[in-house]
Amino acid sequence: MRTAALYTSIGSLVLSALAAAPAGAWDRPGSAEARGTAIAAARATAAGIDFAACPEEEMLPDSLKCGTVTVPLDYADPDGRQLELTVSRTPATGPAQERQGAFVYNPGGPGASSITFPLAGELPEWKEISEAYDLVGYAPRGVNGSSAPLSCQDPAAYTKGPTDAPTHPAQEYKERRVARAKAYARGCAEHAGETLRHYTSLNNARDLDVVRAALGESRLTFMGASYGTYFGALYATLFPSHVRRMVFDSAVDPDPEQIWYRSNMGQSLAFETRWEDFRRWVAKHDDVYRLGTTPEAVQRRYDEVRAELAVKPAGGKVGPGQLHSAFLGAGYYDDYWAMRATALSEYVRGNPEPLVAQASPRAVAAKDNENAQAVYTAVECNDAPWPEDFEVWDRDHTELARVAPFETWDNAFSNLPCAFWPAPRQRPLDVRVGWGELPPVLILAAERDAATPYKGALELRKRLPGSSLVTERDAGTHGIGGAGNACVDDHLRRYLLTGEVPGRGADCAAHPEPNPVSLD
Repeated sequence: MRTAALYTSIGSLVLSALAAAPAGAWDRPGSAEARGTAIAAARATAAGIDFAACPEEEMLPDSLKCGTVTVPLDYADPDGRQLELTVSRTPATGPAQERQGAFVYNPGGPGASSITFPLAGELPEWKEISEAYDLVGYAPRGVNGSSAPLSCQDPAAYTKGPTDAPTHPAQEYKERRVARAKAYARGCAEHAGETLRHYTSLNNARDLDVVRAALGESRLTFMGASYGTYFGALYATLFPSHVRRMVFDSAVDPDPEQIWYRSNMGQSLAFETRWEDFRRWVAKHDDVYRLGTTPEAVQRRYDEVRAELAVKPAGGKVGPGQLHSAFLGAGYYDDYWAMRATALSEYVRGNPEPLVAQASPRAVAAKDNENAQAVYTAVECNDAPWPEDFEVWDRDHTELARVAPFETWDNAFSNLPCAFWPAPRQRPLDVRVGWGELPPVLILAAERDAATPYKGALELRKRLPGSSLVTERDAGTHGIGGAGNACVDDHLRRYLLTGEVPGRGADCAAHPEPNPVSLD
């Protein structure tokens, strides 16, 4: 009850701070952006996509073919600067007469690419879908693989370690992070210039319609996960007549009042529960990990390790910041539970190698990771108003960290450049369609998902009449479609192949908990 009451109070705390932020326009019928999207889509229909070998640097198998789609940087100026988005495809493997068209997937982010998604057709869970559909992935605007990848800082600096990650930061640390956030926002502006303001969720939705047209599809079959559900919902609102079938997996709450400051605080609150799920599982398997028989005991061990790493980083690279990032992954995916518990257990026993292997910054991934963070930041900062006074952030997150210390301040500092953002912010589009405007769509959600809390799926179902919600009860993995839960996968497969949804929704039992493993 205490956390629920806190969440409500946070919403009222920031309302006045957000109301004064600058606003931007969205696609009204007849607007310049709407006209520009129609022009770009018509050009894409005429041009199509020339699929050939994928870029060599992607190191993809020959079975996957790539091409490009041209989109305007600014849809209000469709004849101005253009961007090229890389698109990948594997053709449907079934009989030609049973082909249902192209199936486009986006994994979220903002800042994630689905270039490798078509390879999922080789997995058993996707076999029937890949027989009926061309599987299509793409790199959204700004993402590595597009013609203008966004960057905000030197990738080497982005992966620098070791770093700290205090759960209750002192004033001096907060001041350093404010200075860093200001520098990061300046870096984004210096690297991107006037193009910075065009990295938005609305433009991602418009780009998706141009990709649809380039694929030769009159109506779109699309699956978005996590953030992909948000701009997918924007697409459904802007282009309902262009929708054939849509799957929303792990839905972002589309309420405009939640985008994005409040939704990030809601996420931090939810991660506290998911972090406890992990600690409870570790405690249940104390015979394997020897980290304590209660979640509280496991927390004490974790805190002890974090304190030791602050003094002596593991391998000279893994400090509290790297530790936190690694264990945040356990909040997203319980597939990580056994390996993370093993790393913690081995470190306590005097073997730091598993932790170093799992948590060290990877120089080979620095460029891609910095790019993903830059796109994430630009899109979220551009999409909506944010408090511009750090005192508001400080007050709200200090209060929240009292009950949700695990992720609160790390999440806040990650988003803090939005307080000092140099580009104009938009007002979020009110996601909503009328009865009969949209074909039935399928929403998938895990009840204990922390990255996109379950109430977001309920809100999305309310705003898209005729939609159906499939819930994996008492589970918290982020992204459940095609992930191995037979009940969920059956609903997904049936919908994509036939268009059938289970009424208003259906419940699925949780997938089994992971098995404990160790190095012994």
